[in-house]
Amino acid sequence: MLRCGLRHALWAGCAALGVVGSVLPGVADTARVGPASIASSSGRADPAHTDVLFVGAHPDDESSSLAAFGQWGERRGLSTGVVTVTRGEGGGNAVGTQEGAALGLIREGEERRAVRRAGIRNVFYLDKPDFWYTLSAPLTAGVWNPPPQPPTDTLSRLVRLIRATTPREVVVMDPRPFHQHGGHQEAARLAVEAFRIAGDPTAFPEQITREGYPAWKPSRLLAQNGGFQGPVGQKCGSHQAGDPHTGLPVIGVWTGTISRRHPGRTWAQIERDAAREYVTQGFASLPPKVDTPRDRLPCEWFTVLADSSTPQAPATRDQLGLRPLYADFGAWARRMRMPWLAHDAQPEYPANPSTDVPAVVESPVVDGIAGPREYPGPALRLTHWEGARCADEKDCAADVRFSRLGDDLYVFIRATDDVKGYALDAVADCKRHWRTDAVEIALDPRGHSDDTSTTFKTGILPFTKDGDRPCAERDADNWQGPASSTAPGMAVASSMTAPYRGYSVEVRIPLVGLPAPVDPDRLAVNVLLYDSDTADRTGQTRLAWSPFGSAQADPYVWGTLRLPGYVPPPDHPARPARIPQEAARSTDSKASLEQARRTGVPLAGGPRGRRPGVR
Repeated sequence: MLRCGLRHALWAGCAALGVVGSVLPGVADTARVGPASIASSSGRADPAHTDVLFVGAHPDDESSSLAAFGQWGERRGLSTGVVTVTRGEGGGNAVGTQEGAALGLIREGEERRAVRRAGIRNVFYLDKPDFWYTLSAPLTAGVWNPPPQPPTDTLSRLVRLIRATTPREVVVMDPRPFHQHGGHQEAARLAVEAFRIAGDPTAFPEQITREGYPAWKPSRLLAQNGGFQGPVGQKCGSHQAGDPHTGLPVIGVWTGTISRRHPGRTWAQIERDAAREYVTQGFASLPPKVDTPRDRLPCEWFTVLADSSTPQAPATRDQLGLRPLYADFGAWARRMRMPWLAHDAQPEYPANPSTDVPAVVESPVVDGIAGPREYPGPALRLTHWEGARCADEKDCAADVRFSRLGDDLYVFIRATDDVKGYALDAVADCKRHWRTDAVEIALDPRGHSDDTSTTFKTGILPFTKDGDRPCAERDADNWQGPASSTAPGMAVASSMTAPYRGYSVEVRIPLVGLPAPVDPDRLAVNVLLYDSDTADRTGQTRLAWSPFGSAQADPYVWGTLRLPGYVPPPDHPARPARIPQEAARSTDSKASLEQARRTGVPLAGGPRGRRPGVR
């Protein structure tokens, strides 16, 4: 039975939960260095202090935990602060055309308004660049810490923020790699490491000797566990459970609790109101009212990764045959002395689909219509991947066919669709293809990529505000931007049925334009369809040729195209990836500047000047 004092309790009735804690070997025995009480030199409460510190990668990463944070504040008097590594500059924009730093500042405003509904005042940004959706923590780490920055720059800022805000609890995202945004993984990894070393005076010692921060050791480490399948209703908060993968204890906070500051309203409803503040991310399309009966409302679940009061740990078991991204995660977990986090980290991938691409003797005419001899190969069915399932064949269905002539790959996608989605602007909005009816083609030329930075991915809108004229772009791959500049030689056409019952898209992709020479036996491919039946620029259904996990971002799951007789040109070198580095800066944010003046915590988790009396 876990002994749970008031100082460290994060939920009402903690002692009754019977949760068995877990601690990192080598963590709990690190003595806390610093003041026993949290107060400034003047004796007043430290304006930087927070009892709970959540670390996320983007604005809105905390949105699924705001009901818990709000309750901890109301019922235990525990303040929560948020660290957001980026401002989400690489995300979508459902309400405008702003991108990059301009979008980041908009998203900061959304986040600050949302978290205030849960009583959170302080949000600390690290000003790191956000880029496209990836599943790779190593790729994210490189983007967040580009030379000449040291590879530990983001980590040092997180350690400084823990020392500056002196939290008792740290809450992280799920660090596991499967089906997880690489930014989420890396933010969690960094927060776990910062939790471990912030109390060690030999870690980033200049923060102590020059800047005057204490070495501060938080007491508990929790991780969001949104995939945990626990009970619903009021009793979920007292449910004793363990994570099925790691064996670590899981605790729940019921979202059906009535708020004390907002009588008559559940925390589920308050969290919904907060989520709808994230309008750029399409969250405003969520129903305004939570209509789930109160006795069916779920808990928000957290895995107890470390607890200083109970030095117990699960047994360790190794998983064999790991692919590089999963092997990297396992190595990190061992370095953190948390090897159980890697239990079952790599799922059982299904067999990859494959097909031979027939060579044709005449070039298919790229006109959005499949001629009788242009695609002699089989029609490959796209099946449900994510979102709502198609109601029937008329609602949404699709297939794809391939052919090749010389160095050109031809792709023909036929989609059945009952409702035409929102027509986006061909110039300003083509890059946001996943928000309406669209297709995506992903190609890994060597068939062994660990992330999409070495692949070619194109998103195509079959129709735009210009009518039935399509547009194409490249996104989340080796070189992003309009296809006219990033995919020389690519041709796209589309055609619609009349009356509208669907569309076809035809594409010519020069193989010499891929980021590396094609292996004719291992060209990895996925074809995806995005279906929207509304005008609010949000998708409903997604189909894919290989529909497993993060089908658009995980090359491990893509199918294989074999190109019999194809010989790639000898002078086709691999090209380095071009990844956006633009980030919004705290110096351009009035809210961040005001917060820094109020709390005394420097912008972006940066260093502060030498403190008086500190050598």
